[in-house]
Amino acid sequence: MDAFLAEHERLSKSGTLSKSLHHVQNTIDLLTKARDSIAANPDKTSMELAKLQNPVKTSFEDLHKGLEEVRKYQNKYVKLLDKKFKDKMLPEMDYDALSSQAALINRAIAMHLLREGQFSVASTFLAEATRNQSPDAMTDDLTMSGTEHDLGIDSLKSESLRKQFANMYHILHEMKVERNLVPAIDWAREKSAELDRRGSNLQFELGKLQFVWLFVGNHLPNGQPNILEGRKRALEYARHEMSHFRPRYLKELQQLCGAIAFCPNLPQSPYRRMFLNNDAWDDIATVFTREFCSLLGLSADSPLYIAATAGAIALPHFSKLQVIMKDKRTEWTTEHEIPVEIPLPPSYRFHSIFVCPVSKEQTTDQNPPMMMPCGHVVAKESLDKLSKNSRFKCPYCPNESHPKEATKLFM
Repeated sequence: MDAFLAEHERLSKSGTLSKSLHHVQNTIDLLTKARDSIAANPDKTSMELAKLQNPVKTSFEDLHKGLEEVRKYQNKYVKLLDKKFKDKMLPEMDYDALSSQAALINRAIAMHLLREGQFSVASTFLAEATRNQSPDAMTDDLTMSGTEHDLGIDSLKSESLRKQFANMYHILHEMKVERNLVPAIDWAREKSAELDRRGSNLQFELGKLQFVWLFVGNHLPNGQPNILEGRKRALEYARHEMSHFRPRYLKELQQLCGAIAFCPNLPQSPYRRMFLNNDAWDDIATVFTREFCSLLGLSADSPLYIAATAGAIALPHFSKLQVIMKDKRTEWTTEHEIPVEIPLPPSYRFHSIFVCPVSKEQTTDQNPPMMMPCGHVVAKESLDKLSKNSRFKCPYCPNESHPKEATKLFM
């Protein structure tokens, strides 16, 4: 990467692009001046065109010289990229889990476009996906329900979802760009019952940040902080808008009010992290996005983005696996699981897994974990092999039981 950065720095310092732009602008000015002169006195057309010949020719020659130097650096840059990132064949598999899931892929793409605020593109994509969808895929869509069906063929529901995301982007714009928390606070107040059922603290965090914003005085029209005026408005806001948080957030409210005693010297006070946190706005925007999507029954991050990122993480491991399998002349025999563990980050682990202690295989929907009366758990296939449909002894303790007494576990 150092070589790339060095070439990039050399190209940026060469100044040839700015020089080329200067030559282009100079040519435009010459032509514009000649056009105006000819328009004012048509009799001088031949003279003006003759006067243009040499200056325009010189300007074009200088322009080409500058572009040649730019192309030289671009060629070096491309060669470095080709040398560093050599073309590699992607891993090949006989089994493609998504080949029969066109509708699922379309829903993921449409959801990603809606999440990114590309509403017109999403509408066009859904229309074309509907037009080109096979009868089997349409039948599968009819079996879907809830939000997944919203992202399928039902254009009316997708329009409703589009409006929801448009509202989310409006609130985020006001929050991040305008430093205006009022739309987010109004939305949280409207959804307070649902947020409370989820155990969310979004409403309090929004009110807390609003208190801090008022306290530091950044709300004044002239842009100059006024601690006394800010403190007054913050206290008024706390009395009228935050009193109902007292039973649940008494300690936090006491800290907010306790900061008043350190008002002239906040940077050296125990409350500096609360009132002088540069990441507070980004943090609250992240929490708001997560809660907004959760109330829609969606994850905070785009499923398409997560799948693509997880695939990019897994790709080197699959490439290495393919080389090893080729050398050892072995085959990938499992369809619903991968033969190696992929080190995904913790945020990309969405459900628990269970490996049967008897068969050493990971359980699946077809082979779920089963808990025996003694509390020990094995996979269903292992349970069937151990019991042979009669009473059997647990492989890890002396207790005996019948397979009918085992309970299916849901991970």
